[in-house]
Amino acid sequence: MLKSTESVKPPSWTKVLLEGRALYELGAMYLSVPWLWRAPYGDGHPVLVLPGFTAGDGSTLPLRTFLKSRGYAVHGWTLGVNLGQDIDPAAGGPSDRLQHRLRNLHLQYNRKVSLIGWSLGGLYARELARIMPEDVRLVITLASPFYETTKASRLVTLYEFLNRTNAEDISPTLRARMQASPPVPTTSIYSRTDGVADWRSCVEPTGELSENIEVEASHLGLGFHPLALWAIADRLAQEEGEWQPFQRDGFRRILYREPVEVSH
Repeated sequence: MLKSTESVKPPSWTKVLLEGRALYELGAMYLSVPWLWRAPYGDGHPVLVLPGFTAGDGSTLPLRTFLKSRGYAVHGWTLGVNLGQDIDPAAGGPSDRLQHRLRNLHLQYNRKVSLIGWSLGGLYARELARIMPEDVRLVITLASPFYETTKASRLVTLYEFLNRTNAEDISPTLRARMQASPPVPTTSIYSRTDGVADWRSCVEPTGELSENIEVEASHLGLGFHPLALWAIADRLAQEEGEWQPFQRDGFRRILYREPVEVSH
């Protein structure tokens, strides 16, 4: 078992340079459409997709289009570019506008909402599920550095510049809470070749309602990598209240590596 506290640091520059493969991963998604068309079909419940830092709904369009083809009522966050201002580091909670977005979707469909968050968007998703569990069906994060966030990302300096703040000023309450699993079924999809966030910060201890799925991908391409898309569809297709861990049986053992157990 790997101890992440001994290892968390920004990815190497070699991994950063490998982020250019995201373009090839986007192409791989389109080439994989015949296979992805066989992914599990859903029950039509609402899904809210939250983008990563400095990204907006355009970045999640391929993912949302795929999920719509699987029968879900998929929504972008509609809040513009994510500049990291939707969790108050001092107060330690999601912004009102994020909470309203989630609550309105729950009321609109009269069904719990599944949350998918890419990178920083995943931190938002976890915190929303923590304070509004009655509105959330499950959480899926993509390369989200919820453990030792300020030590794990290559984008911390940019975050500090854009927000005129010190990332280390995050409240101790929020820092501790971010490292704990939300009280709803939670899946973390991560890559050990991530060039933006240290993968160790994206892995949580496996529990009754938490799991990790490893995909060989870039940080910028994880949201449309074919294997990530299939895993997302598999997780969303489960009956509400009957969540089970992802099964790496049969051919999946070749496609998906055994997740690494990390002790925080």
